[in-house]
Amino acid sequence: MAPNRPSLDTLLAQAQHYSHPEHGAVVPGIETATTYVRDETYAPKGRQVYARDGSPTTDVAEAILAEADGAARSMLFTSGQSAIVALFETLRTGDHVVAPDVMYHGGAKWLRRLAELRGIEATFFDTEEPGALAKALQPNTKMVWVETPTNPTWSIIDIAAAADLAHAQGALLVVDATVTPPVTTRPLDLGADVMFASATKYLNGHSDVLAGLVSIRSNTALIDELTLVRTLQGTALPAFESWLLIRGMRTLSLRYKAASEAALRIAQHFEGHPAVSHVLYPGLPSHPGHEIAAQQMTGGFGGMLSLRVHGGFDAARKVATSTRVFLPATSLGGVESLIEHRIAVEPPESRVPDDLLRLSIGIESVEDLIADLEQALA
Repeated sequence: MAPNRPSLDTLLAQAQHYSHPEHGAVVPGIETATTYVRDETYAPKGRQVYARDGSPTTDVAEAILAEADGAARSMLFTSGQSAIVALFETLRTGDHVVAPDVMYHGGAKWLRRLAELRGIEATFFDTEEPGALAKALQPNTKMVWVETPTNPTWSIIDIAAAADLAHAQGALLVVDATVTPPVTTRPLDLGADVMFASATKYLNGHSDVLAGLVSIRSNTALIDELTLVRTLQGTALPAFESWLLIRGMRTLSLRYKAASEAALRIAQHFEGHPAVSHVLYPGLPSHPGHEIAAQQMTGGFGGMLSLRVHGGFDAARKVATSTRVFLPATSLGGVESLIEHRIAVEPPESRVPDDLLRLSIGIESVEDLIADLEQALA
């Protein structure tokens, strides 16, 4: 943040100190137009000429996100997956991509599709093996994709170190920061070239918007190409979803803080629990990536954690269907707490253990959440 600028908490709460330039409304309007008139020289009056390029409401959301992420440009898409597809569309035949072997399965599936149909090479590295990322790099590596913490095992990758490795190879570093919004981690400040996020999750925070985000630090050529790809695909986030996203971001700081504090208490409570074999949460000092996480996640360790339970697949499935406060559903980052038997939605090649329960902690009473897990485990 530049000197004398408001804090990030203030920026988000006030939607970048928004007020309408004509009538002073403190909430952006929902501009649903699909086409826009031109001036007397037939030049566009604003950035849009057609809704496939976005909307004025989308512009407001993107401006807030660009400042929050420290980006030259932030772009919103109709889903996280459509943002991933657009990013990978910038690769050329013969290019090589490095990505973690535990990552969002939709992104991994699309990478494998590109490898099969487009001649894009892909190497998936073991996030638990020291030096695995460096070994995976090749002379034709053009993109390094990392996710930290990795979902749903919550391993930690050092973003600054990954940036050094990628840049030494002449590659871009892309960081999936879906579970680490800018109130806790700003990957572009740590050396990443591109930040990706499913804005459906923490940025919106209310489980009612499907959206994807790409923030680019300074690469003008990449900005221009992604703008073209998004327009051709027709995947710019529409006005109503952009408006809901702006509304959600106003409470991001409060929601993330509450979820992080509750998740830490839950992790501490169940560490060493007789029914639980492992608690996976980077906020615990026992976590192998805790020190790096403490450097990168300056606003809390997040509301995501996983429990591995004794009894394997059957026991995990029973717990996931026995909660009364946690909702058994797929997603994360909302105000409601979710529990998921993760292997049920993973692809066949997934390395996720079948006894793993992924928890997304919301903003309910932490005492209620702990009691609910206790009765489900029992």
